[in-house]
Amino acid sequence: MPQLIQPTTAVHASFLEAVEEFEAEGRGTLEDNSMLGRDISVFGRRWQDPETFAQYVAENIAAARSDTLPPPGFVRATILWWVEGDTFLGRLSIRHRLTRRLLDWGGLIGYDVRPSARRRGHATGMLRASLPLARRLGHDPVLVTCDHDNVASRKVIEACGGVFEDRRGEKLRYWIATGGT
Repeated sequence: MPQLIQPTTAVHASFLEAVEEFEAEGRGTLEDNSMLGRDISVFGRRWQDPETFAQYVAENIAAARSDTLPPPGFVRATILWWVEGDTFLGRLSIRHRLTRRLLDWGGLIGYDVRPSARRRGHATGMLRASLPLARRLGHDPVLVTCDHDNVASRKVIEACGGVFEDRRGEKLRYWIATGGT
């Protein structure tokens, strides 16, 4: 059964396969402003080296700590991977705060499912599993956004209890209760 876990070197081979899938669909280009896109452009083929990958895993885990500075343009975030056994299926980040840009564009939770694992409920499972963690970080409700034409992501957000607030530019904005009081 898939689960959200801290990043781990145990899924190295599967992670590399997933990155190839993301790159094949155009991720990691200059136009990709996501955290995944930034990571692909920064690390690229260097991930194949086990030591570099271990460093990347450590950086992902450290991203949640208050003594770690996030990359320029990003905020502190708890980064988790959606895995089943030694298979990397996706990644999710719970941002620790909203900036003006995140309020309009990115939201508090962002997620990516590798292309070969899509349409099997992984995004819904991953988002649903993250809600108690977001609550423990002090978020209730959480803002989750998606492109206005991304029907699959809209369905994921709504299946997890997302309540539509508005559209800002190309983004639809939803709020999801995390169960806090």
